[in-house]
Amino acid sequence: MDNTGKEKEAMQLMAEADKKVRASGSFLGGMFGGNHKVEDACEIYARAANMFKMAKNWSEAINCLNQAIDIYTDMGRFTIAAKHHITIAEVYEAELVDIEKAIAHYEQAADYYKGEESNSSANKCLLKVGHYSAQLEQYQKAIEIYEQVAMSTMDNPLLKYNAKEYFFKASLCHFIVDELNARLAIEKYEEMFPAFSDSRELKLLKKLLETHEEQNSEAFTEAVKEFDSVSRLDQWLTTMLLRIKKTIAGDAGDLK
Repeated sequence: MDNTGKEKEAMQLMAEADKKVRASGSFLGGMFGGNHKVEDACEIYARAANMFKMAKNWSEAINCLNQAIDIYTDMGRFTIAAKHHITIAEVYEAELVDIEKAIAHYEQAADYYKGEESNSSANKCLLKVGHYSAQLEQYQKAIEIYEQVAMSTMDNPLLKYNAKEYFFKASLCHFIVDELNARLAIEKYEEMFPAFSDSRELKLLKKLLETHEEQNSEAFTEAVKEFDSVSRLDQWLTTMLLRIKKTIAGDAGDLK
């Protein structure tokens, strides 16, 4: 089916869902299982959204998902509303590249998950918010999120290992803003989470603080390269480390 066909089918589904919503709102609908009709409508909106996505008609897809979200939140079905918010966030993230809007939908999903006590799902959304906030240079917000997620995972035996990654990321955000702040934050994290003390991440941070204080960009780069040869740095970490390195006087801001 070509895009026009997909779009046509999506439009028909959307009209069908609209009709069910209207029917459920009438007096008779209310008496004879109106709720059931509205649930059907939500499922049809979601199918329409999928067809619009396949046709690459992103704004109609988002519109359909928002219609379903409104109904689900009215019904108190927050978990499924959160899932739809994530779908919208992913469209903004990957297709429309509107990171501010993606952040807003991930935050909304996280709130709904928290309200339903689904903490690990909430944390997944929050980590996306932290990731993008730091990219947009909203470091304070990113720090709060990484600290919050680190604290909620460090007591969980299965997720404990990840806490050091989140403390590492919070430390880097601190470091970009202010070297002294970073030192204080790192001390606090070590006290809170002793396992952080033995981590390669912490050893790297200490070396970076030392080379930064000496304003020695070659030594800074060496420390990063050494770390990278054992655990590959992803794009996000590389970006943050470059931003820190740029604060060394006379640095050209690359990691060569």
